[in-house]
Amino acid sequence: MWNPFDYLLSLNTAIFAIFIVLIAGTVIVVISENRNPIKTIAWLLVLIFVPVIGLIVYQIIGQDTRRMRHISERRYKQLKDLSFKNLTYNKNTRILPEYANLINLLKNSNLSPVLQGSKIEVITEGNRMFEALLSDLSKAQHHIHIESFIFKNDETGIKVREILMKKANEGVEVRFIYDNIANWLVPRKFYNEMRNSGIEITSLMKAHITKFANRINYRNHRKIVVIDGKVAYTGGMNISNNYFANPNWRDTHLRILGQGVLGLQANFLIDWYSSGKAFLDDAIYFPETKNYTQNLMQIATGGPYSLYHNLLQATVNIIISAKKYIYMQTPYFLPSDSLYQALQMAALSGIDVRLMVSRRSDSAYVDPAAHSYYGDLLEAGMKIYEIEGKFMHAKTIVTDDMLSVIGSANLDFRSFETNFEINCYIYDSDIAKQNKEIFLCDMKECREVRFESWRKRSQWHMFIDSFMRLFAPLM
Repeated sequence: MWNPFDYLLSLNTAIFAIFIVLIAGTVIVVISENRNPIKTIAWLLVLIFVPVIGLIVYQIIGQDTRRMRHISERRYKQLKDLSFKNLTYNKNTRILPEYANLINLLKNSNLSPVLQGSKIEVITEGNRMFEALLSDLSKAQHHIHIESFIFKNDETGIKVREILMKKANEGVEVRFIYDNIANWLVPRKFYNEMRNSGIEITSLMKAHITKFANRINYRNHRKIVVIDGKVAYTGGMNISNNYFANPNWRDTHLRILGQGVLGLQANFLIDWYSSGKAFLDDAIYFPETKNYTQNLMQIATGGPYSLYHNLLQATVNIIISAKKYIYMQTPYFLPSDSLYQALQMAALSGIDVRLMVSRRSDSAYVDPAAHSYYGDLLEAGMKIYEIEGKFMHAKTIVTDDMLSVIGSANLDFRSFETNFEINCYIYDSDIAKQNKEIFLCDMKECREVRFESWRKRSQWHMFIDSFMRLFAPLM
């Protein structure tokens, strides 16, 4: 005789068995991916202690796609070659030997050539950035290429949009890449009106329902503006009021003329093609440039489909190669083990290592995880400064009065392993000294975190910090 209770029991048993197989299979996959052991352990903890949630979260943000090809190697090299085949780089230009390893690293891992003679303006004020950007956009004659993590429908976004739509109506080619997830609260009408004016719009990672689980975690965090192949912008600033109209928001951006523009153009067009758009190889996008200065620079990208952790490797190389000082600014400090060890080693070697972060970031769960790294680094001699009353959103490194790094990458797992990022590496004494002065000026608004007081925190705070650190690789 059929018994509904026995049937439900057998059904539940079958479901439970399937679930156990799924969890076990996922655990095997996580282990076999040969990731950083710290990240592997973090995922195993989630899967073991909160299996239902853990399985769902892993399917959405946990899968390793590093071995997938985002763009064919042939197309990637083709765009890079097109971008730089007419460079006027002087082969006799002396490259300081202490940076030869870094230069070769970026050449080999990211096909990033040395770009010579760019004119670079370091911008730390939102008003100046907004004024310069609007002015340059209004002068565009042939094309405007914009790639932005955030493009909001606030006052700033509307003003930029109005100029883009006006230029498109005038016949200027306007192409725009945005991040789907970061802008999900922006009404579709805002972007549709841009399309109707003639602007071509796409997202690097389209979050289709069928591919949502594979793509939601990979944010396009790059910020690029290229106008007529002659002037370009990159750095930490997005298109929104926070960056241009908020006095409590501290950021750093670059305005570039010269060969550096070609580097940003190449990377924009690679992303454009990667998003499913046409392969643009017309030489008009890469006009001849002149040398404005004697500086050298490289522009390198990182992302989930890169074969190597390019930007992490470059950062570690910079730290272990420093001779006098390393000054760093970042909104989020969640260092990988290699970066953590490099910072400790530099500080113990007597290098003046300084880190500047916000007193409180815009992410309550990231702060305690970041704090868990402070103790050992402070004890090793590293200095940590927390800016008060402002959110430090700048992503900069300056070292030894010669090398500056300014871009979109934070000093955390997400920027170095998950997001699509872009950084400029500038080999120039004048620019480095300027960035050093900017750092020292910002220090006046900071509170130094001292080891003596830090180690006296309550046991409860230390436990919370240590507990959140377990999940740092997943943040």
